[in-house]
Amino acid sequence: MAADLHCHTKLSDGSVGIEDLIVIAQKSGIDTIAITDHDCLAGTVRGQVIGKRYGVTVIPGVEISAFDFETGKKVHILSYLADVPDRLEGICKRTSVARKRAGQIMMLKVASRFPITSDFIISHASGSTNLYRQHIMHALMDAGYTDKIFGELFHALFDPESETNILAPTKYPSVEEAITEVHSAGGIAVLAHPVKSNLIKDIDRYIDMGLDGIEVWHPSAGEADIQLLTQICKNKKLLLTGGSDFHGIYGESAVTLGSCSTPQEHLDKLLGYKAKKKRAMRRAQKEAQAAGE
Repeated sequence: MAADLHCHTKLSDGSVGIEDLIVIAQKSGIDTIAITDHDCLAGTVRGQVIGKRYGVTVIPGVEISAFDFETGKKVHILSYLADVPDRLEGICKRTSVARKRAGQIMMLKVASRFPITSDFIISHASGSTNLYRQHIMHALMDAGYTDKIFGELFHALFDPESETNILAPTKYPSVEEAITEVHSAGGIAVLAHPVKSNLIKDIDRYIDMGLDGIEVWHPSAGEADIQLLTQICKNKKLLLTGGSDFHGIYGESAVTLGSCSTPQEHLDKLLGYKAKKKRAMRRAQKEAQAAGE
């Protein structure tokens, strides 16, 4: 069976709760998902417990926000199957605090520009660990200033090129730090949606930093992109993953759960990856010992 390894819930910038997400997966015939909320591990344990109730395997994950200081690009690193997820709390908390500060600044700017209150905006982030752009836009929708989350008003407020943007700077860790932190937690580091983030030319540098895999199947990737990314993974011996990047109504376009997924063959490779690496490490150590004798 296929697995959707990139899903968001209300805990970050998704519109659907954990249990509802799992029910949608079950009713859609998807037996494996990964909850990968932005810089948030809060749904991992609860997701696995609820998943067992519905017969859906929930792989522990998180999407870590990072920044490529060489190119000036935002980069997302998906972490899967961390042995000690608590070790990721530090990097997640630092980003969460920075995002909260930026969110408060943007919220105050919106409240001064439109006849709505900060409390009204905050109410739309109920259940989330932070305030995201989608929450601000949802508040403006309810106030009648737009009929969609992503549209002209969104770009006016959140496009860096817009003269009327309300963006506030947010400090993110470097890509190398994000990958290192994932590995220190015993996790697997996968580059999220390289086509959407325009990162294909940067992949080699991320591999040198220890990247384990690439999200090949994603709504932003066309057939030619998938072929190119698959070939890169094959040449560099990287894992291949896929996911819908599901956000519910908070997504940039209508995307159904499971619309992009990880084939069983590659899910099996992901699940067996750490054991394979440990075996390879033990072999290398034995060979080194034999060579030294």
